[in-house]
Amino acid sequence: MNKTPKKTKPSRGTPDLLPEYDFTKGLRGKHSQAYRRGHSVKIHRTDGTISIQHFTLEDGAVMLAQDVREYFPDSDAVNQALRTLIRLVPKKRTRVANK
Repeated sequence: MNKTPKKTKPSRGTPDLLPEYDFTKGLRGKHSQAYRRGHSVKIHRTDGTISIQHFTLEDGAVMLAQDVREYFPDSDAVNQALRTLIRLVPKKRTRVANK
């Protein structure tokens, strides 16, 4: 007896996501604070050993909030905006002490 595969509808909004992956009850950003502090990944190998790798953001790396990311598609866009802002900020002046 040949069974024909059951056709399923792709999920709304993401055509390449399989229907068994249901993120409708997911919470965006739930682990972002922990990720910023660094995180560890356990790797279970086929030989039964486990290795742990620790990850942190690289020096100088900045994680943008979701609402900010909507305006900046890549690092070049962020750098250009920050350079514009830097030009608008007055240079620091040194105060002369009163005698």
